[in-house]
Amino acid sequence: MIKVSVIGAKGRMGGNVVNAVTQADDTELALALDAGDDLTQVNPDNTDVAVEFTVPSVSLDNVLALIGQGVDVVVGTTGWTDEKLDQVRAALAAAPRKDQAVFIAPNFAISAVLADYFAGLAARYFESAEVVELHHPNKVDAPSGTAIHTAHTIADARRAAGLGPMPDATETDGGSRGQVIDGVHVHAVRLRGLNAHEEVLLGNAGEQLTIRADSFDRGSFMPGVLLAVRNVSAHPGLTIGLDKFLDL
Repeated sequence: MIKVSVIGAKGRMGGNVVNAVTQADDTELALALDAGDDLTQVNPDNTDVAVEFTVPSVSLDNVLALIGQGVDVVVGTTGWTDEKLDQVRAALAAAPRKDQAVFIAPNFAISAVLADYFAGLAARYFESAEVVELHHPNKVDAPSGTAIHTAHTIADARRAAGLGPMPDATETDGGSRGQVIDGVHVHAVRLRGLNAHEEVLLGNAGEQLTIRADSFDRGSFMPGVLLAVRNVSAHPGLTIGLDKFLDL
């Protein structure tokens, strides 16, 4: 039985994680903590894995604290930069347990993970590629961590294939061409009625491929969260992306 503590338990995602952990046959809820609660309560005596679903402004400090307490961590909060990831790696290198593990997921939806994977397979065969992500207006970061990860996936595939910059004759756009991430244009939509959606557009002369993933309910993320909880401890160090735990 895997003992799980949830950080951010009163949030919408955190609440879903609490329910999923409680209902699964191989996990049990150790602690359910929220903003302002004392994280030193979480320790290896009562917790095998801590699941962190808070906000970008506090997530790094939470993860560093949990590493210092010797607990493996699964992180669903977005907003991770290279600088923040380097701080996590440094903390793991100095951690009390040398086999300690942290897992960070740009997205826990299996559909989104597969869309990212398929985009990487396809990108080497297309001259152009852009990413559009669509979320509810309460999301605090834009573009989403998933879209950023997909942009890097596309860029890595293009570099491996020896492709150059994508064609774009735009001279002035006023920001309408989106944010450029690793050479890939990424567009963010915030609209009431949406949950979490991503569309990857790939084009050649005379043809287009569209890869789209839609998560209509936060419950769609829970199988991925439980997959990460079950696998994180077998992967010491920092792991990014649920695809590392899938047979792809």
